[in-house]
Amino acid sequence: MPPGEYGMLGEWEKEGDHDIMMDFLLPTGIFLKFPVSRNDTIGAIKKMVWRNASSEPLYGALSDADAYVFTCINSTAEREELEDETRRLCDVRLFMSVLRLVAREGDRVEKLTNTQISLLIGKGLHEFDSQKNHEVNEFRVKMRSFCEEKAQDRQRLPWYQWMEYSFSCDLEPCVSLAEPGGIKTKGTKKIFVNVKFEESFMLQQEPQDLPVILMRSALKKKATVFRSVRQEKPEDYTLQVNGRWEFIYGKYPLCQFKYIFSCLRGGQTPHLTMVHHSTVVKYQEEQGCLGSQLSKSRSLSKPPPLPVKKQNTSSLWSIEEPFHIHLLQGYRVNADEGMKLVVQAGLFHGSELLCKVVTSGEVNVCSEPLWDQKLVFDISVSDLPRMSRLCFALYAVIEKAKKPRSTKKKNKKADCPLAWVNTMVFDYKDQLKTGEFLLSTWPSVPDDKGDLLNPMGTVEKNPNVDSAAGLLIHFPNIRPHPLYYPHFDKVHLILDSILKEIVDNKNYTEFFEDEKELLWKLRGVVRERYPESLSKLLLITKWNKHEDVAQMVTFLQKWPDLPALHALELLDYSFPDPMVRSFTIRCLRKLRDEELLQYLLQLVQVLKYESYLDCDLATFLLERALSNKRIGHFLFWHLRSEMHVSSVSLRFGLILEAYCRGNIYHIKSLWKQNEALNKMKALNDFVKSGWQKTSRQQMTDDMKLCIKQEAYKDALSYLLSPLNPSIKLSEICADRCKFMDSKMKPLWLMYKNKWVQGDAVGIIFKNGDDLRQDMLTLQMIQLMEILWKKEGLDLRMIPYGCLSTGNKTGLIEVVKNSDTIANIQRNNSNSAATAAFNKDALLNWLKSKNPEDKLDQAIEEFTLSCAGYCVATYVLGIGDRHNDNIMIKETGQLFHIDFGHFLGNFKSKFGINRERVPFILTYDFVHVIQQGRTNNSEKFERFRECCEQAYKILCRNGTLFVNLFAMMKAAGLPELSSFKDIQYLKDSLALGKSEEEALKNFKVKFNEALRESWKTKVNWMMHSLAKDSRL
Repeated sequence: MPPGEYGMLGEWEKEGDHDIMMDFLLPTGIFLKFPVSRNDTIGAIKKMVWRNASSEPLYGALSDADAYVFTCINSTAEREELEDETRRLCDVRLFMSVLRLVAREGDRVEKLTNTQISLLIGKGLHEFDSQKNHEVNEFRVKMRSFCEEKAQDRQRLPWYQWMEYSFSCDLEPCVSLAEPGGIKTKGTKKIFVNVKFEESFMLQQEPQDLPVILMRSALKKKATVFRSVRQEKPEDYTLQVNGRWEFIYGKYPLCQFKYIFSCLRGGQTPHLTMVHHSTVVKYQEEQGCLGSQLSKSRSLSKPPPLPVKKQNTSSLWSIEEPFHIHLLQGYRVNADEGMKLVVQAGLFHGSELLCKVVTSGEVNVCSEPLWDQKLVFDISVSDLPRMSRLCFALYAVIEKAKKPRSTKKKNKKADCPLAWVNTMVFDYKDQLKTGEFLLSTWPSVPDDKGDLLNPMGTVEKNPNVDSAAGLLIHFPNIRPHPLYYPHFDKVHLILDSILKEIVDNKNYTEFFEDEKELLWKLRGVVRERYPESLSKLLLITKWNKHEDVAQMVTFLQKWPDLPALHALELLDYSFPDPMVRSFTIRCLRKLRDEELLQYLLQLVQVLKYESYLDCDLATFLLERALSNKRIGHFLFWHLRSEMHVSSVSLRFGLILEAYCRGNIYHIKSLWKQNEALNKMKALNDFVKSGWQKTSRQQMTDDMKLCIKQEAYKDALSYLLSPLNPSIKLSEICADRCKFMDSKMKPLWLMYKNKWVQGDAVGIIFKNGDDLRQDMLTLQMIQLMEILWKKEGLDLRMIPYGCLSTGNKTGLIEVVKNSDTIANIQRNNSNSAATAAFNKDALLNWLKSKNPEDKLDQAIEEFTLSCAGYCVATYVLGIGDRHNDNIMIKETGQLFHIDFGHFLGNFKSKFGINRERVPFILTYDFVHVIQQGRTNNSEKFERFRECCEQAYKILCRNGTLFVNLFAMMKAAGLPELSSFKDIQYLKDSLALGKSEEEALKNFKVKFNEALRESWKTKVNWMMHSLAKDSRL
């Protein structure tokens, strides 16, 4: 072994199906040594061990093979029991080529499930156990019980209700667009549907017919063809889309189902299969089998609950002395000598500073600085809000004597911010904290000259305790017994005493002035007439006055439920009070499943603002995920994609564990997807490491050869698409796969569709690019499409699938039969310099793809989609819009890709802004819209009207977009980190202005885009020349 290399890690990076010499230690003391294939499963290896052991001494002393389990030292140098014997040896990634066989202890089903969950979520469950944290333990117990109970309830559902969980209907927003007039079907109002039993039948139905009518017609046809005497009921069947886990059922017209709608629009015949309910029941029983085994084994070993001890307690609101803590000392502090160390501490409620910031004395720089100082805050204990957050900042300052004489600053300034950390004042059980706490800090941004304290940051300690700086603080024992924040049922009593005091005390004065005073006085009027202004009332509430808190909390109980549009705003970190967040979840419970899916990305992000593990939002998300498998699928991936982030890995890991325990059967499907993603990453690393050493063709051939290897082919084939769990990815087509030219060499992977001849499914795997911004932008475009369709405006948008699955990794849907404008222009021109100015290229390309009778429809598709993307890219401030980032389908639909810059964060070169127009509207676009005729102003005016109508619809829903973007601040996207970024959105949507003013401003932008379009063409030319020079 070369110097500096230890273990077998290099062995697992190799490809192929070669043998590895393994050592086996048996419980009888016998030692075995023989070769095994790196692709053998653990179960197969165990059989080989038993076969070899049969000729060795003491074989008779061994029990049955199932009584033993292999243990090993894995690649992270941890001991691991290999309970899941379906795993291959190469996937286990042993540190040394040694497997030890030991007697199996404990519940095998439970241990196997724990192993699978650990590997799936990317964090070992033993890490949760090792924390020895009461809050973590109680949350796990509570959520496991909650999720397993939901799983049992789900298995008791009738088959047709279970269908709603497993295969929720994928519908268009409204029926009107899905009617024949809306999709412009030609010739007949009826639709043809191919329905399959043992044989296929072609049936003719009305688009408005319900699925049960289609099934009745199919059964009638079947009875006629097969001369069946037995009468079958259509209610005993459901319709499945061929080749997908997607079903057509319920009281919706056929044309409202997205699959049928897309078939009608594309002139295709829908292909469906009749599935008897007994088949669905079999699926249901199969999925319930694993969960029932686990809950049964767990119930047998469940200990009785411990009796609760009664304690003497005092009401927090009875203590008027000021709140204080002791700052004791620091650990592992690293700063330059000659500086002084200072700690700043502040009490916050959300974004509101409750009292003046307190600063410690200065101490000399050393690894373990000692302060031993009492920090007193200008707020009484009685006025501490329930969600009080204590924020610390550690920084170093230059000694006064060493500062330049010319300085005119009177106050010391933090010359070197070192670290920050936050902790709650109350624990998760409402008790005021007491005793010592060692807080592992998070590193500060080195050049940050702004606020040192970070109240928006996590309250979790940095898990890297061995390297992070630490602060040791002490919460005092203010009373000899615990102090609790008053429970809501006691608030009424306290409020009555406050009101009595007000009545008795004639000198009572108001706390607020001007508008705040007026708003607070008229809060009853606000509740009755302007309930959506609740956030404003909460922001002016004095959370450092317990009398006001009591009134606000009481008032909140009678507040009418808000629509999701306004309720979402209350999940921001500015509103941390548990009663406020509980009220918000109460409002969100009214969201339909498809609406919840639309906001799921943001709801996962605001989990980061929660102060405790056990919160209403986490429970709500788990409840809905366990009631709808599609929601569960995307909740899993939104959480799993951020498990590498230290500040959220504990919270997200616990929620993932709870979800897995509530849906044991889903683990198998998610495991397969995770395995495929790991192989995609390995394949991408292989391409990145070799593409510069050989020709592109040779590298592509090597990549295809790699995919054809058994280990890769098995892992990459036959799984559900993470982008859409209704889509089955069958066998991978190695010969049609390739890698792309961009810097990170994304993989272009194609899959056969054995149900539809010649119709392949494509996905793009990216490794090295953060797809979260693309995912957010496409989510907003999809939301725009829904809002437009609800108003009867279908702009043929293509919000293609995009999903972040890990640290700078993710998947993108391939939009088939499409090409970039750059390629179309280049293929219709003699040189890159003139390609961008060829106005006939797009129209000629559309003519070549659409014969005479289809050209008008293609131009219509182009016109509508162009209008939609003009408005969408303007509102969202999408930048870097060159001709390689705009594509067109052969059917005419235009769409944008690659959203690396948004909210007005445009690219510049040499200090000059490269984005010189509000949105892309070039004369070659206009040439297509006007059907190639310069005098066809009627078509262009219709295009302009579509843009204006689309823009007005978005303005009317502007608050929703602003709230959704504000919730994404927690994601840490570089171009969405402050309210300044969101201000762009407020301006583009003209919030606060009338519809007339907003439209007037948009017309100015529209004319500017058209007038200045020549600048866009110049940019495109420069981009094409630069790209050609790189090739």
